[in-house]
Amino acid sequence: MTKQMTPGEILGLANAYWRPFVLQTGVSLDLFTIMDDAEKKGETMTVSALAKATSCDERALGLFVTGLVSLGFLEREGDSLSLPDHSRVYLSRNSDGYLGFIVKHHSHIAPAWVKLTESVRTGKPMREASSSHTEDAAEREAFLMGMFNVATHQAEAIAAALDLSGRKRLLDLGGGPGTYAVFFCRANPELISTIFDKPTSEPIAMNIVRRYGLEDRIDFVGGDFLKDPLPQGYDVVWISQILHGDSPEDAVKLVRDAGKLLNPGGLLIVQDFVVDNDRSGPEHPALFGLNMLAVTEGGQTYTWAEIETMIRSAGAISVRRLDIKLQMGCGILIGQMPG
Repeated sequence: MTKQMTPGEILGLANAYWRPFVLQTGVSLDLFTIMDDAEKKGETMTVSALAKATSCDERALGLFVTGLVSLGFLEREGDSLSLPDHSRVYLSRNSDGYLGFIVKHHSHIAPAWVKLTESVRTGKPMREASSSHTEDAAEREAFLMGMFNVATHQAEAIAAALDLSGRKRLLDLGGGPGTYAVFFCRANPELISTIFDKPTSEPIAMNIVRRYGLEDRIDFVGGDFLKDPLPQGYDVVWISQILHGDSPEDAVKLVRDAGKLLNPGGLLIVQDFVVDNDRSGPEHPALFGLNMLAVTEGGQTYTWAEIETMIRSAGAISVRRLDIKLQMGCGILIGQMPG
């Protein structure tokens, strides 16, 4: 039975967008990096000093700082401001754990959500191009590095849970920054991988590959996976967080095409935000489907049964779920091709 909501809960939901906008603005101003730099130099930061460092109006920044303090992103003692550990670790560019790119990506798609009513009425996105197809280099970087931000928090666990022993070649289809290719190769020393994505993704992907010292085992092929010929002869094809951006027709085509790239006995593996078969949730995949409505032409989230049907239509003789608990309603289905 649906939980009954109080008026206060409904009103809290109505203004819930205030909080992410505060976070997005802080990241856009690079405020957390500026604070981190100052603290590393032993400098005490005040509202006045921070306003100068961020080129902001002092009164306005004072109001903004109060918001950040209330949300726990800054700490205040008298006139002095400081960073809590989570802001230093995840919101400063100086940190390897920086999540600012995915925060910026959400700020880029926010305008489309403001027009969600129009998307629901018309079935059309409220953006000219999705972040994966944009010509804006900064937005594209935020999208690709945002995907890297998100994936790194679960890629190691997935690579450990997924048995790829004996597999020699893996294709990371639509791999973007190549996060999973990297972590699969790290976990499987005999594996070599290819990242297939748009040519504009190559500089970012190969920079990440070089960061992990895997340039001798991971290469990049550029193209459009719905239009261009795909490389063949793989033991594993990995399709992560791609299907939701495609219409049902294109999603089926992509999975069927992927099945043709596999050697006998190969594995066709799909990871995505997955909706329950009765379409009652979970919340994140359900809301992510609306995100696809707002920002893509035809994209949506799919159910477990729909994804399994796609994999079987590609020729798989069995399909199973990977037994692993993932964040945000992610799920993984593994199709075994005939030997």
